[in-house]
Amino acid sequence: MPERKTVTHNMKKIRTWFLTLMLAAAAFVAAACGTQTETQKEVQDFVDEEGKPDFEALQEVNPDVYAWITITDTNISFPVLQSATDTAYYLNHNLYGEEDDNGCIYTELYNHKDFNDPNTVIYGRNTDAMFGRLHQFADRDFFDGHREIKIELPDRTLTYQIFAAYTYDNRHLIAIYDFWDETVFSQYLQDVFAIREMDAFIDDSIEVTAQDKIITLSTGVTGQSDKRYLVQAVLVS
Repeated sequence: MPERKTVTHNMKKIRTWFLTLMLAAAAFVAAACGTQTETQKEVQDFVDEEGKPDFEALQEVNPDVYAWITITDTNISFPVLQSATDTAYYLNHNLYGEEDDNGCIYTELYNHKDFNDPNTVIYGRNTDAMFGRLHQFADRDFFDGHREIKIELPDRTLTYQIFAAYTYDNRHLIAIYDFWDETVFSQYLQDVFAIREMDAFIDDSIEVTAQDKIITLSTGVTGQSDKRYLVQAVLVS
């Protein structure tokens, strides 16, 4: 009998220890998520009531901020960053340079920061806090009702019209296509407008040519590491 009591007592101690460990882990995860959520809220503090970003304040926090992207009448509104040394740095670092699984919205060194490239590719993680929100465009009504993108730069505002939203493979667009070659760019656009997949929405009433400038918003697809979800828009003003 004494041995049974000892075993029972030890089992209770183990259960108590395990429960304590699980609660501590849950508290840690909650705290981490809370920090990331607060970070995202703080980012919006840099925008005034009219949606204009305070670039001076932003660049004091991080000089890699060079633009702000907003899709009109949606919850997609973020600073755009580009590291001068590590092209994928903001894949897993936030505005404050802290490690963060949400990362930032960013462009790579393959693109200039003036949006004068034929195709500027803007990346963001597939999380609810970042470009995971792009998957709202997989709904036809959402696609039809939200077609304007604003890119704010310190000296001007660029307005784009969305013409496509679709799932693509994970090839690196800038590395694969020489968009400066008008023949290549033209063929690429023809291929986009020819997409007929069930989850693709392409507005072929919008004319986009190799003389235009486009932006490609790119994020991941849950459970499909070989896929990307793209939203593309053409500069209209």
